[in-house]
Amino acid sequence: MNRLSILIVAAFGLMVTAAWAETDKERLDGLFNQLKSAPDSTAADAVATQIKRIWMHSGSDTADLLMERADTALEHQDTPLSVELLDRLIVLAPDWAEAWNRRATLFYLMDDYPRAMSDIAETLKREPRHYGAISGMGLIFLQRGNKKLAYEAFERVLTIYPQLETARKAVEELRPEVEGSPL
Repeated sequence: MNRLSILIVAAFGLMVTAAWAETDKERLDGLFNQLKSAPDSTAADAVATQIKRIWMHSGSDTADLLMERADTALEHQDTPLSVELLDRLIVLAPDWAEAWNRRATLFYLMDDYPRAMSDIAETLKREPRHYGAISGMGLIFLQRGNKKLAYEAFERVLTIYPQLETARKAVEELRPEVEGSPL
């Protein structure tokens, strides 16, 4: 295959990837509108499942395979391998929010809160509506004893996913301490 053919194939691949990403963005926009207006937790959970399915696909078979292998390593409690695979995944697909979120979760599980927060910030740069990442931020703030910032994080989650029970419970538990009790 000559250079021109290779360039044409590469350009076509980029166009297909860009079109795929735009389609997913449009689908996500619609799903997030449905999530916000879901009448109950059952309906909201069904929408959230669809959102997670989209988040879990990078558009690259190689990146998706690395994610699967990182998950398998974590399931087998091989944390160093999981971190290494996620590091490589982020180099390969730096715009994939879920790659950053997965590594943030791993760092959280390792009690490495500074690196977890850094990866949460990267996740939110790519997908500001990532309620899982924002919930993780809230949990880290709680671990660090900052109930006000934890409360704000969980309230932010509820603006995206109002039916998320864990966020509602966290807000209810933190509200008296953050806002005070009515007289």
